[in-house]
Amino acid sequence: MVRNGIIGAGSMLVDHVQRISHWPEQGWLTEIQHSEKCSGGAALNVLFTLARMQLNLPLAGVGMVGEDSDGDYILQLLDDHHIDRQFVQRTAGINTAMTQVMTTPDGQRTFFHARGANGKLDLAHFADVSTSHRIFHLGYLLLLDSLDVPEKEYGTRSARLLAQMQQRGYLTSLDLVSRVGEYRPLVVPALRWLDYLVINELEAQSLTGISLRTRHGLAAPSAFAEAATWLLQQGVRQRVVIHAPEGAWGQQAEGEGRWQPAWCLAPEEIVGSVGAGDAFCAGVLYASHEGWSLTETLKLAHTCACFNLHAANALDGTRPLAEMQRWMDQAICVSRAEEAGRITSAEKT
Repeated sequence: MVRNGIIGAGSMLVDHVQRISHWPEQGWLTEIQHSEKCSGGAALNVLFTLARMQLNLPLAGVGMVGEDSDGDYILQLLDDHHIDRQFVQRTAGINTAMTQVMTTPDGQRTFFHARGANGKLDLAHFADVSTSHRIFHLGYLLLLDSLDVPEKEYGTRSARLLAQMQQRGYLTSLDLVSRVGEYRPLVVPALRWLDYLVINELEAQSLTGISLRTRHGLAAPSAFAEAATWLLQQGVRQRVVIHAPEGAWGQQAEGEGRWQPAWCLAPEEIVGSVGAGDAFCAGVLYASHEGWSLTETLKLAHTCACFNLHAANALDGTRPLAEMQRWMDQAICVSRAEEAGRITSAEKT
């Protein structure tokens, strides 16, 4: 079988964004000035980012939604983006997962989340998933109640699922949700069934126990490298990528590691950060699918995240790959020119 394409599985939800006049004291009223909605969750954010990059890549989703208007909305978006939804199932017993996002005029956001149908997604829903796609991506672990369950043979039900997907011929990938608390027992068993792990610094720090910043709050690439090495030692087969606002560390199983700084944006260029991590992950998955080098993979992932920051929601900032590559090439030229200027200045002094 010639494999091609990416499956996004797991968290599917709708963000209901409410722009309010102010945050009220308990028991008091505030006015909703504007309402809008957008898709959310790891599976949808990754899939829609890839679709909007116009890659001509087969895409498919696996998840659970309710038989409600939010479920209708998600299915329509999947159709609009030409994503195979044959494995997106509906349930009448519980509503589609959703988040109420309350946004005040100063840009502060507060989230009220209902796990909904995502919590019912279980091993049985993956029984018939046997396609010719190359990569199977699961996210967010720690928000999928029926899979976030310990079991004797594999350690967790999510580990069993990833093992099954590998045995069916997929390259497997995982992303987490940033959550307070001790969750190593729910994640570590899955690592040995992964080809790719793409997580942020908070999640990596919680998993490894390694502090990734200096006492002055600066990202420490050497600590990122140590954390990535630990994660590979737990069984990740190909790549671990740990990202932070300043940059990302990528580590190959065969030993190559690299710190790649993020592209610099002026504060006024940043409209929102919703879904930036998922956009970064989409870049890693596409580049890995195509066999790009580690350096080029990290550059594309940063570019996907950078474009995401230009929009208030998780999707509207994404542009076709060709456009983002042109922008990336220009950014690299500017960076090289700035570096050359610094060297010349140093030589003169």
